[in-house]
Amino acid sequence: MSLNLEAKKAVVAEVAAVASQAHSAVAAEYRGLTVAEMTKLRTAAREGKVYLRVVRNTLASRALEGTEFECMRDGLRGPLMLAFSREDPSAAARLIRDFGKEHAKLVVKMGCLGGRLLPPEQVKALAEMPTKEQSIAMLMGVLQAPISKFVRTLAEPTAKLVRTVAAVRDQKQAT
Repeated sequence: MSLNLEAKKAVVAEVAAVASQAHSAVAAEYRGLTVAEMTKLRTAAREGKVYLRVVRNTLASRALEGTEFECMRDGLRGPLMLAFSREDPSAAARLIRDFGKEHAKLVVKMGCLGGRLLPPEQVKALAEMPTKEQSIAMLMGVLQAPISKFVRTLAEPTAKLVRTVAAVRDQKQAT
C-alpha cells in the first residue's frame, strides 16, 4: 500500500522522534517471516520496550538523518525492520537475537550504538550485555564480597574454638 506525502512525513517524523531518544538500533532482514511470526515479534518488542518498525529504506534514511544513527543510512538495502532500544541499550539486539534463534529467516544486518556502526557479530556481542538489573546485582555482589569475607574472618577464631572443644568432648566420650 503506497503512502501519500502527508503519511510519509508522519512516518519520518515518528521514526526520527524515536531515534533521537533511543540508546541503540538494530536493522534486521525479515524476508520470509509470516504475519503471525511478525505479530509475535511485535508483541515481544512491546513487552521489552523496544520500538520496532518496518519502514521503506528511503523514509528510514530521511528519519535517521541528523541522529546518532545516521551511520546506518548507507546499509539500508532490502527489506529491513528497525528496532530501537528505548531504555536498555542491549534490548533491541537481545530481542532480535532471541527471536532469530527460533526463526532463522530473521537475519541481523547491522546495528548502531553511540554513533558507531556495528557489524552483525558485534550486534550479537551487544545482545550478550547484561541488563541494568543484572549489572546492579553483579555490582552488589562485588561490593558485598569483601565485607562478607571480613565477617567470616572475624568469626573464625570463635568457630575454631567451638570445633576444638567439640573434638575434645568427642575424644573423651570415645574413651
